[in-house]
Amino acid sequence: DRMARVLDSARRTEDFSPLSLAARIRTEAAKIQADDIEVNNAMSEHGAELVPLGARVVHHCNTGAIATAAKWGTALGVIHKAHLQGKNVSVWVDETRPRLQGARLTAWELQSWGVPAKLIVDGASALLMKAGKVDLVTVGADRIAANGDTANKIGTHNLACAAKIYSVPFYVVAPTSSIDMACESGNAIPIEQRPSAEVTRPSGESSVAPDGFEVYNPAFDVTPAELITAIITERGVVRPPFSENLKQLFT
Repeated sequence: DRMARVLDSARRTEDFSPLSLAARIRTEAAKIQADDIEVNNAMSEHGAELVPLGARVVHHCNTGAIATAAKWGTALGVIHKAHLQGKNVSVWVDETRPRLQGARLTAWELQSWGVPAKLIVDGASALLMKAGKVDLVTVGADRIAANGDTANKIGTHNLACAAKIYSVPFYVVAPTSSIDMACESGNAIPIEQRPSAEVTRPSGESSVAPDGFEVYNPAFDVTPAELITAIITERGVVRPPFSENLKQLFT
């Protein structure tokens, strides 16, 4: 939207040219990056306050600096900030099938920051929770409905269900720009279907499934608001009832 406004404004000037437009775009891009850094830092600060000393955290997908224009990221930024505060956190890193963002990206970021972490298969989190080895879960969000329902990488809903059963706090970390107050609930959020080869040929090799076998490969799922402990934004921590409290972020 911001770049669209830049284009619209540039077209109305008398000296409009490709070079002048490029300059305006570069300026706006720098502003967007600066804003993103500020927003991500604020989210990380708010979230780190909820992380206890010695916390063992399950993290799903990738939400770090690689996924944003900022040095912190969203849910992973909370972990990074808590680590820098000396809270002695450690992370169970969901591999995050089928594209393995956790194994490929999150593991690398945590290692580069010096945060103790172990890679786990997506299905191991409930076992760890049952054994009392998880203190909280942090995830990001692609879109949050007005009632708090949250769309995120496939597997997030499963993780939230396990956290609910074992009374593990489940935190969604996302900027207010991800909250769509015009979207009444998660039922209105479309779910993208991804190519079957992501599942059957995860590394581009020969198929791990029988040829022609049908695949259901949704990119996202929607976690119901009742499974979410709190939503952490740059403007503060929002707790249930989300239908009422999310509105306060925009007043």
